[in-house]
Amino acid sequence: MDDITLKTMLDAAAERINVPEFATADPVQFPRRFSSLRDIEITAMLTSAIAWGNRKMICNNCERLLQLMQGEPARYVIEGAYEDLDDNVNIHRTFFARNLKHALRGLRNIYSRYSSLDAYAGHHRVGNEPRPAWALVKLLNEDISRADNGTRDARFLPVNVDHSALKRINMALRWLVRNDGIVDMGVWSSISPAQLFIPLDVHVGDTARLYGLTTRRCADARTVIEITDVLRRLRPDDPVYYDYALFGLGIQTSE
Repeated sequence: MDDITLKTMLDAAAERINVPEFATADPVQFPRRFSSLRDIEITAMLTSAIAWGNRKMICNNCERLLQLMQGEPARYVIEGAYEDLDDNVNIHRTFFARNLKHALRGLRNIYSRYSSLDAYAGHHRVGNEPRPAWALVKLLNEDISRADNGTRDARFLPVNVDHSALKRINMALRWLVRNDGIVDMGVWSSISPAQLFIPLDVHVGDTARLYGLTTRRCADARTVIEITDVLRRLRPDDPVYYDYALFGLGIQTSE
């Protein structure tokens, strides 16, 4: 399929899916509830971290997580209220309170030094990196590890960063960085939409292969880069707009 035909098809598919109603059944609904940047960031990071598996279950567990944080994520983190949790409380599938606490200690440490995660990313010039998402995760992992006496926990963010597809963080960054005013919130300035990478899951990978965006079967960083490079050709300033298209076409082909 030539680029013109591919772009026409993807534009039409994205336009159908990228509508306000999409947010009502998607985890993006949770950070969208807030106006404070810290609340938005924390909610985006946590809800994306557990966004794997059945969408209804994900949304139910995101709702429970916000209730657990008393509807005030930033206050909950800054006050260290998570330390009162029983380590064995289940948050989502194999993500437990002990994993949540491990992550939030790191975020609390970052917020003690920076006004926001966006400011943190900006200070470290993440936007100057060729792969900002991967650079950001490496920084976060170091800060989280320091806050947890040198221990690491891959439940919140992958530890094997260089080869990981970083599906969940790439999704959170789509929410935080894209700014078309429809579904994604566009509250960050440290990274531009042009620098985003596709959030790659099984369904997006299958759709991308079906339409010739990649031939690779492994859901890793190389495949993410390969797919995004094609999308960047079609829409250089906002390649991840087509995440909506691949999602929508994936639903079509599975029906």
